[in-house]
Amino acid sequence: MIEPLLIVMTTLPDLQSAQTLARQLVEARLAACVQIGAPIASIYRWQGGIETAQEVPLSIKTTAARYDALERFLKQHHPYTLPEIITLRDAQGTPAYLDWVNQETLAKPLP
Repeated sequence: MIEPLLIVMTTLPDLQSAQTLARQLVEARLAACVQIGAPIASIYRWQGGIETAQEVPLSIKTTAARYDALERFLKQHHPYTLPEIITLRDAQGTPAYLDWVNQETLAKPLP
């Protein structure tokens, strides 16, 4: 059975930490693919003030079956105290792409 595709979004403080986290997610099979976007300017409220920061966005392709482990991993390894973890559910794709995401996120790869 093909698991539903999820796209999980987060931001990192710099390119190096984004590349490190992206590689760790793929190596752990928590993501089939992680896309690293161009730096963005973020303006947000934090601890009573308005902050401005440059951040690097990640778009993480995974499955519903791997989401809980992915979320735990992000909370444990993300450099922010309160990391952005936004999940886009019910993402659709071609059957071949969905199958690839499923195969690449299996906890144990098929022989």
